[in-house]
Amino acid sequence: MKKKPIICIDGPAGAGKSTIARMVARELGLVYVDSGALYRGLAWKALENHVNLHDAWALAEMAKNTKMNFKTMEGGGNHIFVDGTDVTSQIRSERVSFHTNEIAKVKGVRKVLNEMQKALGKKGGVVMEGRDIGTRIFPKAKYKFFLDASPLERARRRFLELKAKGRRVNLEKIAHALAQRDYKDKTRGISPLRQAPDAVVIDSTRLSLAQVAKRILKFVAA
Repeated sequence: MKKKPIICIDGPAGAGKSTIARMVARELGLVYVDSGALYRGLAWKALENHVNLHDAWALAEMAKNTKMNFKTMEGGGNHIFVDGTDVTSQIRSERVSFHTNEIAKVKGVRKVLNEMQKALGKKGGVVMEGRDIGTRIFPKAKYKFFLDASPLERARRRFLELKAKGRRVNLEKIAHALAQRDYKDKTRGISPLRQAPDAVVIDSTRLSLAQVAKRILKFVAA
């Protein structure tokens, strides 16, 4: 029986990775894994339990003793559970978003979550998105994509996304926050954001998310 594929989708914040990965997974009948949600889940737990975000040992120990899993709910929504608690909404707060990078740059935390991600995809049949999926987690995967868009377009998309959720947002502030996030992701010492040499690069600045998903599906079907 042919093993189901592993599809890696990397790229900066606001490039549309999550939405596109969900669309591709749904179309192919594969499992969607949001690697960023794992780091956000740990950031949420650390903040809830007042764990020192500058204590690498404490964060790594917390990661080792945390159980996280994804569940597809009725209607197709993908929810993340941390130690049995559904934190899907909580991990998208500005507070959690701001501190997630502190979690992501800790070597011990990344080691634990890297193993968790590999376990989730070892049997294939997954569409996994993040920042180091094609370079670190599954470097030998056949299907790797790197999604990008202009900084202004990425900020605009995030602005519309948050506004649709009823949040009071400012486009200029969002653009500034994304620029800071890009810098941190690209310059961190452990698994920085970069394009895998054999990844297919798709600039979605002038493409709809559906068009990007269609391109990926075409590559996979070829």
